Parts: sequence; structure tokens; C-alpha cells
Amino acid sequence: MAEWADLVAFVRHEYRVVKDEPDEIRIRLSYGDDDYEERAQTVVIAREIFDRREDWVQIATPFARVDEVDLATVLTEIGNTIVVGGLVVMGEHLVLRHSLPLVNLDINEFTDPLELVAGSAELLEQQFTGRDDY
Repeated sequence: MAEWADLVAFVRHEYRVVKDEPDEIRIRLSYGDDDYEERAQTVVIAREIFDRREDWVQIATPFARVDEVDLATVLTEIGNTIVVGGLVVMGEHLVLRHSLPLVNLDINEFTDPLELVAGSAELLEQQFTGRDDY
């Protein structure tokens, strides 16, 4: 997979799409089973052009508002537990984000980070807000 259109086609086929725009697609991943309360995480998958020449894909998902958590505690937790992605502030939200080059991208190089970023953000949201807002 080396083209944005190919990645979008894969995402449309494999995931529950909640928003679809030319350079951005949003999906909703669910967590839990019949015995536990189901939680969900909305993930933004966006096409980015790096250095005006290289196509990249960015995976991002919010998990809290900046003003609702102790940022140092969140950063410490992420430093101790998160393997894929990094924490950024986007507007008033804390967002776990990861980026990958599209050229020569194998599907597992996308799906594994997608699952890790979304799952980690879901756990961080539960830990730091106790809610399921995102």
C-alpha cells in the first residue's frame, strides 16, 4: 500500500467510518464485550504532506481536555507505558498521535500502530477522566 486512496479503501472496508473527507477519515473503535460496559474511541486518520513532497498518514485520538488533568502526571504515565505515539496538545485537548510514511507502507505497519494508539488513548481516558467522551 503506497497511496492515500488505497489506505482509505482499506479503512472503509475494515473499520466503522464515522466521517469521510478527502484528506481525513474518522473511525470508531469499540472495546469490551457482552459482560462489560462497552467503551469506544474515535480515531482521526489524516493525510499529511511532509516537506511538500512526501505523503504521510497521521493517526490521532483525543483522550482528555488539558484543563481537566495534571499534565505532569499524564506525561509520566505516557513515558512509563506508551510504546507507539506521542502526546500533543491540539486546541484544548490532549491527543495521542503517531505518523507514518505512506510510501511502501505495509498494512501491519498501519494497523498495529492504529490499534496501539487507540487502545492506549482509551486506557488513558479511562484512567485520567473516568469517562468515555472520545
